[in-house]
Amino acid sequence: MSVTREEVAKIASLARIRMAEGDLDKLVPEFNKILEWVEQLGEVDTSGVEPMTAVIPQKLRLRDDVVDADPLTAGGRRDDVLANAPVAEHGFYGVPKVIE
Repeated sequence: MSVTREEVAKIASLARIRMAEGDLDKLVPEFNKILEWVEQLGEVDTSGVEPMTAVIPQKLRLRDDVVDADPLTAGGRRDDVLANAPVAEHGFYGVPKVIE
């Protein structure tokens, strides 16, 4: 797969990058080298490699989602929280309409 000068110009336009005419000609071989490298990656046999999301193992640091964990922020305090709202409607914060 290779790209043409017109395709590089289209990519620059889609990315909203203004480029001089001479720069477009310089980028064509660079894009083509990148695409050749990606094609080479496709030829690598990865059948014995397990899929992974990161190079090193990561453990999510999440706490248990418990409603009454903290007495200051526990459930059942809706009226106290809504007392700070500029506008409260039906037990929720009132916000301005954004869609007509």
